Amino acid sequence: MDRPTLILCVMLMALLMGAGAVSAQAVAQDAPRTFTISPGDRFTEKTGEALYNASCAGCHMPDGKGAQGAGHYPALADNPAVEAAPYVIVNVLHGRKGMPSFGDAMNDDQVAAVVNYTRTHFGNRFAGSVTPSEVRSLR
Repeated sequence: MDRPTLILCVMLMALLMGAGAVSAQAVAQDAPRTFTISPGDRFTEKTGEALYNASCAGCHMPDGKGAQGAGHYPALADNPAVEAAPYVIVNVLHGRKGMPSFGDAMNDDQVAAVVNYTRTHFGNRFAGSVTPSEVRSLR
């Protein structure tokens, strides 16, 4: 996801959450400092948590419980579908329904990191770690 699209997503979420009209500068100044916006078309974050905060939390929420409003953003918290690592990998790489694809914006290590984070947080305790080679095989 490129920077203008990410800023637009953050502004849309602010509007949906009742913030009223906001500018990109106001969103950038008032946004929580738990994540950064990567420059260019690629994510620079390396840890699963940082990648989740930069790419997933805007829709699936910081607590992974999802949201409903202008769209339906499914919960990742306590979600048995997240147990199937290939399912999560494919969704991150290629998107699904309204979810954008992140395959062009993340390398194999980053996809593995964010998938592993999602599968071991938010009440999910699924065994086994995804490897970058598994991600590469599903690209």
